[in-house]
Amino acid sequence: MFAAPRIAAVAWLKALAALCLALYAVSSAAQDEPLAAPRFGDENIAVELFADGLPEPGEEWMLALRFTPRSKEWHGYWRNPGDAGQGMTLRLDLPDGWEAGDALYPVPETLVIGGLMNHIYEGRYAVLVPVRVPEEAAAGGMPQVRAQVEFLACTDRVCVPQDALVEASTGGDFARWRAEVAPLIDARARFEMSAGALRIGVPLPAAVDLPEPHVFIGNERLVDYAASQTLRRTDDMLIAEIPLDDYGEGAGDTVSGILAFGAGAGVRFEAEPGAVPAGGELVVGSVETATPPLWTLVLGALVGGLILNIMPCVFPILSLKALSLARAGESEAAARIEGAAYTVGVVIACVGLGAVMLALRAAGEQVGWAFQLQEPGVVVALLLLASVITANFAGVFELPSISTGAGARKGAGGAFATGLLAAFAATPCTGPFMAAALGAALLLPAPIALVLFAMLGLGLALPFLLLGFVPALRRRLPKPGAWMNTFRRVMAIPMGLTALALVWLTVQLGGRGFGLFALIAVFGVVLALWVVGRLQQAGKMAWPAFGLVAAPFLIFGAFALPAGYEPRTERMADSVLDPVPFSREALATARASGDPVFVWFTADWCVTCKVNESVAIEREATREAFEAAGVVPMVGDWTVRDEAITQFLSDRGAAGVPLYLWYEPGAAEPEQLPQVLGPSSLVERAALSRTSSGSARSVPSEAGSD
Repeated sequence: MFAAPRIAAVAWLKALAALCLALYAVSSAAQDEPLAAPRFGDENIAVELFADGLPEPGEEWMLALRFTPRSKEWHGYWRNPGDAGQGMTLRLDLPDGWEAGDALYPVPETLVIGGLMNHIYEGRYAVLVPVRVPEEAAAGGMPQVRAQVEFLACTDRVCVPQDALVEASTGGDFARWRAEVAPLIDARARFEMSAGALRIGVPLPAAVDLPEPHVFIGNERLVDYAASQTLRRTDDMLIAEIPLDDYGEGAGDTVSGILAFGAGAGVRFEAEPGAVPAGGELVVGSVETATPPLWTLVLGALVGGLILNIMPCVFPILSLKALSLARAGESEAAARIEGAAYTVGVVIACVGLGAVMLALRAAGEQVGWAFQLQEPGVVVALLLLASVITANFAGVFELPSISTGAGARKGAGGAFATGLLAAFAATPCTGPFMAAALGAALLLPAPIALVLFAMLGLGLALPFLLLGFVPALRRRLPKPGAWMNTFRRVMAIPMGLTALALVWLTVQLGGRGFGLFALIAVFGVVLALWVVGRLQQAGKMAWPAFGLVAAPFLIFGAFALPAGYEPRTERMADSVLDPVPFSREALATARASGDPVFVWFTADWCVTCKVNESVAIEREATREAFEAAGVVPMVGDWTVRDEAITQFLSDRGAAGVPLYLWYEPGAAEPEQLPQVLGPSSLVERAALSRTSSGSARSVPSEAGSD
């Protein structure tokens, strides 16, 4: 309940880890002392010491420490463990005059838990230790060599100190272990500090493929390990930009590490201070685009919010609120109060949702705009709310607390509540003008980002605000009359369709059983509202009956919904394009094929996405055009939270969906297509690709270079 902010917690953990390492190093520093007996044992990760044959005088002799986890959940650490964990401490008992070199490690993997990144090894791995044998050493025998090894064995939940006292014996698979160690590149790399980031230029031939690159920095407390890395290529050099650790100690004369290519391959590098080239072809990381002027972002958020008023879940609420201002006897002061209260409700809702999103992202969560609609419980609550509003619009009952119909009371309270409702109902949509503004909000400082969310709310509230403050606009509204009740019932149709769409979304998120239980709860609530309406018509006390009727259904839902929830894992909607599920690895493979790639990011709760799919994507004409042009279709389904998709959207400067990207063979950057697609948009784009990029598809090695 009283947790510290994440940045403080991370800094505290890093400082504690550094202190533990320092104390641990001190306890093991006395190399001239006899090797101590094990204190903890190696029951979680066993360790053995092997020698590569017999030593030869004047030659390098290789030892190997082989670590074997007792079960698959245990992992060990690289020499720089990352934000948490601990590297290996080794003491060798060698004959006099023999010298051990630096330990040589295989390429590690990354593990992110709670926003902290660790550099780990899963499964069996070996660390090589070269030993320099002096010229005067006796030949022909196996000396007694012992080692005291101290290390940490961890799972995702617990860490246990381990140690062992082992003696070398010949054997082991040294050919394999040498191949797994990242080789040291011949040329020296260069590094520099610039704008809060470490920039490293690593000489690397352009022909080397980088399917899943990552730079592991050996210097501790230098960089922010969990931060997104930006990698570019220029000629025969890879340029990495890694944000510095805010609480780090800075770089010394050298920066060392491993450039991992993916699949366990990589190279070691030693970097010295020097100039690092700028620019280059983007391999991994955020696209560097100039942030538009703030006034354009503000205008985009305002216009984007204005467009949301025509959405089927917002338009009925706005329409009935507008007509409520035209009712007989409405005073100028009351109209202004309602207009202002409605606007305040909308703006507070948008700023609140934006603040929660920014806070979650600052805490390490990968979320974007409309993140709440990725939660099944929130969707069920929206389904209940939409069903209640539909019943109210249809005249089933009168709800005096929200001014949406004939039984609504005057005043700021109802208008404010309606504003909150309208803003929350509008969040599934990201319009064309909103995209740039909300994408920039993820990158700008929090106060400026919240201004953009406030302008989005102002745009959404603007029509009703103008009606409240401009009498000439109110006079253009139809005169009040009996027709308003008919109009109110007509508006129940789009709200009912919204409720049906939420039923479908509930099934998509939680499965058919989950959707059925949600419908039972909705039926109970609507039945209770029908009873309330009948009692209201008879002039009797109505709302106690609502609790009596609805309570059993709601209690049933509270227990049945969690039991019936089926996580959306492998379930994916059928598509005429038969797309490949999105992942960075799948995208790299598709681009390496030398064919054009079309990637679309969608969600079942995104109205714009579904319209585009029905109009432009899920069409036989599109499928035929893609087959003729050899286009590889790929879809990223963001209906439920997916950290990989969220990170990719953030890297592209997008706060939400839809997002449509077209990768031409050999192009360094994709073309971002409009967020509103026409019926022939993709057909024409595929035809253009077919005529202009045939030669590019003939050189797949270049197309897949990033």
